[in-house]
Amino acid sequence: MATPKSQRIGIWIIAIVMVIGTIGSFAVMVLASKNDTADKAKIQELSAQYQKDYKVYQDKVDAQAKKLSGKYYSDFNKYSNKPAKFNKSNVTTLKKEDLKEGSGEKLTQKSTFTAYYIGWTPDGKVFDSSISGGALKAPLNVKPGGVITGWTEGVDGMKVGGVRELTIPADKGYGSTGSGDKIPANSPLKFVIMVIPTPDAIAEPAVPQELLDYYNKNNVQ
Repeated sequence: MATPKSQRIGIWIIAIVMVIGTIGSFAVMVLASKNDTADKAKIQELSAQYQKDYKVYQDKVDAQAKKLSGKYYSDFNKYSNKPAKFNKSNVTTLKKEDLKEGSGEKLTQKSTFTAYYIGWTPDGKVFDSSISGGALKAPLNVKPGGVITGWTEGVDGMKVGGVRELTIPADKGYGSTGSGDKIPANSPLKFVIMVIPTPDAIAEPAVPQELLDYYNKNNVQ
């Protein structure tokens, strides 16, 4: 559950990728519609090169996700039947249940960690999951303050390699605002979380400063 806390896990990541991935299209649109003094050929060249660099990066991310899925899918898929209806009125405090004890480093509320997850609402409906089409998506990399309070407090004491079920009251989830169409206001939540060793980081290419300056100059949103 990534920041801001009123949004679902991963939404900000998806949004950034979608925006950055279409930089070339934005450049073409802006160049075609505005009579600015920028060197069109240079901007298009930079945009094209960035898109190539980003594709290389995304291919590496996808390859890593596929490799990790092959390693962890069978273990995590065992918990795909956990989502079920539960009585929301009974959820007043954070509850933690270890489904599998890990053997790695013990997490604290200030830990950075990597995890797969399944999240569902009181009606038993899954609103987000690392499992998709018989495989695992790229795991979630969590930094302190980057998730809802229920996650921060919920993984405290958990060991890497472990699997834990969290029952989270609304005030430690998305509170009175909810999140999107799938998480209503004042809704408690449940998660199954599996923490894995953090894989090697893959460096994301930086957007060339000249492109950023161009977009800022032309008020591209």
